[in-house]
Amino acid sequence: MPYSAAPLPDSGPNKIEVTGLDFYYGDFHALTDITVVIREKAVTAFIGPSGCGKSTFIRCFNRMNDLIPGARAEGLIALDGQDVYAPDVDPVDLRRRIGMIFQQPNPFPMSIYDNVAFGPRLQGVKKKVELDEVVQTSLERANLWKETKDILGRNGLALSGGQQQRLCIARVLAVEPEVMLMDEPCSAIDPTSVQKIEDLMAELKDRITIVIVTHNMQQAARVSDFTAFFLQEEAGEAAVLVEYDRTAHIFTSPTDRRTEDYITGRFG
Repeated sequence: MPYSAAPLPDSGPNKIEVTGLDFYYGDFHALTDITVVIREKAVTAFIGPSGCGKSTFIRCFNRMNDLIPGARAEGLIALDGQDVYAPDVDPVDLRRRIGMIFQQPNPFPMSIYDNVAFGPRLQGVKKKVELDEVVQTSLERANLWKETKDILGRNGLALSGGQQQRLCIARVLAVEPEVMLMDEPCSAIDPTSVQKIEDLMAELKDRITIVIVTHNMQQAARVSDFTAFFLQEEAGEAAVLVEYDRTAHIFTSPTDRRTEDYITGRFG
């Protein structure tokens, strides 16, 4: 039985509203009838077994799935009330407003400085003093300035995995996004860096709406304000949104038995 949308407790402003979303890869129906709201300036976690459409879903928000031949979305995804799939929406501008951090760190093969300055330069920032300020501010917000301020000319690929992931976060922050999508951002880095990125999410959510896909139940419980549980019940079937609520409620008193079974490790 799919999730039925209902008002969340302590409702706040919505940043993203999804209504009746179905998603297809060619003939394969990946997601069915997803209706959910993403609260502004909060952390929302998507949990569920591998292959249940969590990453597919967040890639709909900034239309990354447009790059996949045969992929298509049906239904409504609205950012601040505007349909992101409307003909007049520029996908490039949408991806500036909705930045994305991937599972594997993907810094550009250029200096730390140029990685962070890349987006602002594309937006027309040319003056070095302005770029210097953006680079420093973005690295500070990503908790990476102290570690890199004396090596800004070093290739970003020379950093550790955790530092590379924070560099990618700084690169996204440099273009002042409204939303940050994080697709398992901690699965390929060391525990110390995981803690730094979790701390970073707590700091950033006062200014940015964050959506994180994670297989780590403890991480979802630690960092998120809201949690959505996705499930593909049978192989080959479209995944559904089973339950969505405040994280504390999902982890202590879920209303759907399937959610409880997943969180307690009975499957998944």
